[in-house]
Parts: sequence; structure tokens; C-alpha cells
Amino acid sequence: MPGLLRGMARTAVVAGTATAVSNRVSRRQAGRWAAQEAPPEQPPPPPQQAYAPPPQQAYAPPPDRIQQLKDLGALHEQGVLTDEEFAEQKARVLNG
Repeated sequence: MPGLLRGMARTAVVAGTATAVSNRVSRRQAGRWAAQEAPPEQPPPPPQQAYAPPPQQAYAPPPDRIQQLKDLGALHEQGVLTDEEFAEQKARVLNG
């Protein structure tokens, strides 16, 4: 009986090894065929050109000093600006 078990074990090992090798060869061949069938790589598309913004006017309209002073006065009355900050901003607008 030991000879029968040894023979069966040897057959199982040989069959298992043959199956593993066969699967590996099949996977390798499938990978090669897939690589051959794949379309060649195409070069990337050229970058899109960015458009320049339209040119701005050569001059800016003069700021409305009276409106700026009114806005500063409103902020001062609301308590957003202190007396010192109001005086500083007022001087900047007037010296403009």
C-alpha cells in the first residue's frame, strides 16, 4: 500500500506542477497578444492657445472724491472708523 500512496502523491505533484506552468504560459501569451493588438500610442494633442484679455483703457476715470468722502463719513458715523483713521483716509482722498 505504501507504494500506491507514493505513486498517487507523485502523480498529484506532477499534475499540479503541470497545471501551474500551463496557466503561467497562458497568461504570458495573452499579455503578449494584447500588447501586439493594442493600437500604437498617439502623440498628445497640442496645447490650446490662451487668449489675451482685451486691452484696458489707457486712462482710468478720475475717482469721485465726493462719493468717497461720503462713504468715509458714513463709516465714521457707524463707528467702523476711528477719528484718526477717518482723518487719515480723508487726507488720502483729498491729496489723491
